[in-house]
Amino acid sequence: MTLQERLIACIELGKVLRQPSEYREAVMKQAEYHNAWFTLDNQQKALDAIARQMLDAEQLEAWVARYDVPQQTDARTVGLVLAGNIPLVGFHDLLAVFVAGHRPQVKLSDKDAYLLPYLLKEWRAIDERVDDYIRLVDKLQGFDAVIATGSDNSARYFEAYFGKYPHIIRRNRNGVAVLLGEETEGELRGLSADILQYFGLGCRNVSKLYVPAGYDFDPLLEILHEQRRIILHPKYRNNFDYNYAMLELNKQPYRNNGCLILVENSAIASPIACLHYEPYSSLAAVQQHLGECADQIQCIVAREGALDLPTLSFGQAQQPRLWDYADGVDTMAFLLKLAP
Repeated sequence: MTLQERLIACIELGKVLRQPSEYREAVMKQAEYHNAWFTLDNQQKALDAIARQMLDAEQLEAWVARYDVPQQTDARTVGLVLAGNIPLVGFHDLLAVFVAGHRPQVKLSDKDAYLLPYLLKEWRAIDERVDDYIRLVDKLQGFDAVIATGSDNSARYFEAYFGKYPHIIRRNRNGVAVLLGEETEGELRGLSADILQYFGLGCRNVSKLYVPAGYDFDPLLEILHEQRRIILHPKYRNNFDYNYAMLELNKQPYRNNGCLILVENSAIASPIACLHYEPYSSLAAVQQHLGECADQIQCIVAREGALDLPTLSFGQAQQPRLWDYADGVDTMAFLLKLAP
């Protein structure tokens, strides 16, 4: 397939995902049964984001225009080890490999074993040549390069196993937000989504707040309470109850609005149903600290111009553009440099 033919197949898949489908609904119910974190609502959000942000003709053309992607590519086989923390979290890697003209060999996460096979079925129906590119496998073999995503612990094994190949290996990262104390209700509502969308399980979810000394948490807690139905989810509730009990037993101070627990803690990563915060005395100190912790941070949410760092607007943490790469590593540039 030429680059243009691959892009057309992507655009057509986006159109399919924008249309209702009883079969897709059945697949989503199966995925939810297999993994209770994958609620129908969260799966639909992920599919909508893929259709709007990744498979939109204008977005795809703008993405490809940033690179010198040849119409015909000497295809290499790129192994993909996908994560399963949120629905279809590895789709961007798959899309990048396909658009670059290489052949993805995909090892699915056991936690997300149904949605991607469904997408591939729809993709093949659009253009059967897609089947010549993408393979789902139980074990990677015969690959020329690797993109693997996992925890800090699994990344050590990835390094040992895949280190001799061209590779991108991703570790634990989280989103953070820097507040000025003068955010509007709309900005706080956007931040609420950044924190709680996908139950906070995504690497782009905000898990840590930096707040000015003496910050008034009440407006934020009130807006976060608008998402109180999240506590009805059994797995989320179990985590909430456990963390609440541990804080009580340890007599550790916290703030609680009934669906999220805020704890002062210097760590960037926070447990499920918890949100860490840290007061600051100056934005300059925050900026220096964020630079020192850059390898733990996936994205920074803040008001535009607040920091001399790349930031996202409130509500955009889980709405990445095609060129907003995980860990700041340009996946497309990596793929285009693979030697024949």
